[in-house]
Amino acid sequence: MSKTPLRDVFGKALAELGDINPNVVALDADLAGATRSAIFWKAHPDRFFNVGIAEANMVSVAAGLSTCGKIPYACTFAFLITLRALDQIRSQVCYPHLNVKLVGTNGGLSGFGDGATHQEVADLAVMRAMPGTTVVVPSDEVTLRKAVLQSANHVGPFYLRVPRVPAPVLHDSEVHFEFGRGIVMREGSDVTIVAMGMMLSKAMEAADVLAGRAISAAVIEIHTLKPIDAELLASSASKTGAIVTVEEHTRYGGLYSAVVEVLSELKPVPVRHVAIEDRFGESGQYEEILAVCGLTVEHIVREAEIAVSSKG
Repeated sequence: MSKTPLRDVFGKALAELGDINPNVVALDADLAGATRSAIFWKAHPDRFFNVGIAEANMVSVAAGLSTCGKIPYACTFAFLITLRALDQIRSQVCYPHLNVKLVGTNGGLSGFGDGATHQEVADLAVMRAMPGTTVVVPSDEVTLRKAVLQSANHVGPFYLRVPRVPAPVLHDSEVHFEFGRGIVMREGSDVTIVAMGMMLSKAMEAADVLAGRAISAAVIEIHTLKPIDAELLASSASKTGAIVTVEEHTRYGGLYSAVVEVLSELKPVPVRHVAIEDRFGESGQYEEILAVCGLTVEHIVREAEIAVSSKG
C-alpha cells in the first residue's frame, strides 16, 4: 500500500494544476489543512479563498468565479459539500450548468476517526442525481492525480470524491484514464467484478482467491460513476453472464444502482452487490469499519460465487 494519503495526493495535484493553468482557483470552508487544499494555498496564495465555516456560501462564490472565466475548486468534507451546500449546488451550479469543481474529501468511511457524523456514504447518490453533473471516484494516487489534472479541461458541474487514507497503487503512470470510460483490470470468463474507488484493490484480491477456486473473474474499474461506461459493462456482461458490484457507498443510488440500470436495458444478467446496507458507519480503524459494513475480500468472493451459481 502507498504510504501517501490520497488527500495529500489531491492537494499536490491541485497545486500542480495551478502551476499549469492560471485560471484555476481554490476555495475551502476552514478545512484547508484537512482537505490539503492548503498545499494549493501555499503555492498560489493569491488564488485561494478561505470562506470560513460557510459551505453554502463557498459554493455560491465558486459559482460566481466560474462566470468570470475562473475554474474554481470548492473543497471540504464530502458530507458537508454534498449535504449542507446541496441547495446551492443544485440551483447555482447544476441548474445553470456552471463550470464548478466540487471536491468532497474524507469520502466514504475513510474519515474513520471522526465517526458516522463525518463519514459520508450517500454522497455519490446525491451528486449522481444532479442533472448534468459528472461524478468521479479515483482508486489510487495515479488515477486521482490524472482526474485532478484532467478536470480543468472538463466543462460543467463536476464532483470528485477524495479518500483521506492511502491506497494501494494499482496503475502505472501510463494508464489511459478518460472520464466516462472504465478500465479493464483483469480479463475473466465466469463473472465480472465491477469495482469503484478504494474497493478496487479488494476486488483484485478477490479475483485471485476466486482463481484458486477455479472461477475466472474479470475485474472492471468504474472511476466515473456518471456518465457510466455502459458499453463496457454490457460487453463484459455478455462475456461472463454475471456481475458483482463493489463500492464504499450505500447500496442505494450508487454503483450497484447505476449498473443495474444499464444492464436491465442492455444485457440483463444476475447482478449481486457488495455495498453498505441501510446503515451509517461508526468510529474505529478504517479496515475494521469496512469489515463491520461488509466490505471485505471474503464478502466479494462469496457474492461472486453466488452470482456464478445463479447463472443456471
